[in-house]
Amino acid sequence: METNTVQKLTDILAATKVHKNLPVTQLVEMAVKRGEGVLTDKGALNALTGKFTGRSPKDKFVVDEASVHNKINWGPVNQPISEEKFQLLHQDVMAYLQDKELFVFDGFAGADETYRLPIRVVNEYAWHNLFARQLFIRPSAEELAAHKADFTVVYAPNFKANPAVHGTNSETFIVLSFEQKMVLIGGTEYAGEMKKSIFSVMNFLLPERNVLSMHCSANVGKDGDVALFFGLSGTGKTTLSADPDRFLIGDDEHGWSDNGVFNIEGGCYAKCIKLSEEGEPQIWKAIQFGTVLENVDVDEHSRQADYDSDKYTENTRAAYPVEAIPGAVIPGVGGQPNVIIFLTADSFGVLPPISKLSKEQAMYHFLSGYTSKMAGTERGVTAPQTEFSTCFGSPFLPLHPVVYAEMLGKKIDERDVQVYLVNTGWTGGPVGVGKRMKLSYTRAMVTAALAGELEKVDYVTDATFGVQVPTSCPNVPADVLQPRNTWENKEAYDAQAKDLANRFIEIFQKKFPDATDIAKAGPTA
Repeated sequence: METNTVQKLTDILAATKVHKNLPVTQLVEMAVKRGEGVLTDKGALNALTGKFTGRSPKDKFVVDEASVHNKINWGPVNQPISEEKFQLLHQDVMAYLQDKELFVFDGFAGADETYRLPIRVVNEYAWHNLFARQLFIRPSAEELAAHKADFTVVYAPNFKANPAVHGTNSETFIVLSFEQKMVLIGGTEYAGEMKKSIFSVMNFLLPERNVLSMHCSANVGKDGDVALFFGLSGTGKTTLSADPDRFLIGDDEHGWSDNGVFNIEGGCYAKCIKLSEEGEPQIWKAIQFGTVLENVDVDEHSRQADYDSDKYTENTRAAYPVEAIPGAVIPGVGGQPNVIIFLTADSFGVLPPISKLSKEQAMYHFLSGYTSKMAGTERGVTAPQTEFSTCFGSPFLPLHPVVYAEMLGKKIDERDVQVYLVNTGWTGGPVGVGKRMKLSYTRAMVTAALAGELEKVDYVTDATFGVQVPTSCPNVPADVLQPRNTWENKEAYDAQAKDLANRFIEIFQKKFPDATDIAKAGPTA
């Protein structure tokens, strides 16, 4: 039986002009005709998202419903909103949409058919619907004919909430209702809100089916070995998983079940600031006709995209189907992981560029989720900021983080997975003094880890962070592996390392006071 909210939407869609599961060509043509974006010389559609060039986490809410009240980890990430306020908001959004020309995409989240979620995305903009088509899993003709959505996203960017009436913090809103199986989005044109809302939904549903949902990339080698890459925006997750010598399963969101790993999405959402054919050839070539670019500076005469420009934001993006990456695994499923890579962009410049973690250390760093939040990924972030984002995906976790960490630890044990912490951030000093780690060195270290080469070398224990640091790595200078050696002022390094270690300890004790056994695996001040 359909919920009241879904039935209301069904009635509106039956009474208005609706474009359902249009092909890419038509969506591009309509977006251009409606003035929603411009075509580049390569046929990509570039859209500007106005003042919202990143997610708006302070405007995200979960409806406080009886069936989920005791399951949700309420707080700044999962802000509660009442059922009454949700119904008011839903009613007003439906009234707003009832005379609009709408675009509908019916598809799936989850490449493993055992765990996939049928979804419907309803859009006011053609380019938003094109984004949904590129990012989610596209149905076959047979699947579309039998499709019945279990979760619906309604995206009305031009509808602005009234906080006094709707219980929101501003005119912007991203509201999830697990009982009504609906997400309402409005007051922002940033398309990434759709993708992350469905990810949040999957992060609630999958663990209940004994599947670990993960904010990570995944790829597979020629021999079938699977690697996972965890990390927030700007740490290199998409770049490092798009490896020409391996096959991409997915670049951002995955589930890990007893069957193995599967992609939650059907596309990639790559940062493209400073993108070059030489540095990231796979992503460069994936930008083709139908790719959605966000906030890229495009020359009005030549139509060439200037990926070096941050005219609108540093958080420029490209959304394209995963099959645009040569050799991508279709459907996006793989076996059990062999290696896990935690990526962090350390703005202090003191973490080793690569280190090996025990299971307990893996759980510690998974719960800590340390990185530097890079400019542009969220509203108001204009410079790197120290961040401890639980499970490398705190904004998208409805359940308590320990649920995910315990599942990870159990799977590491069961599968004897090797775990490495890789710092793609600064070396030789903090931001403003040191330099960003060379991508060629990071690639060499990751390649060695995946090939098992780092299981053959000697290690030393980092005095502050307790992790195991290799003394050698193919194609990487030995002194680069020891961060203290890259600093001219060793005393300054010691002070900075101690500062970061204290931050780890303080944050972990504050967030997880009862996880005393895991805390022992952390750094020492």
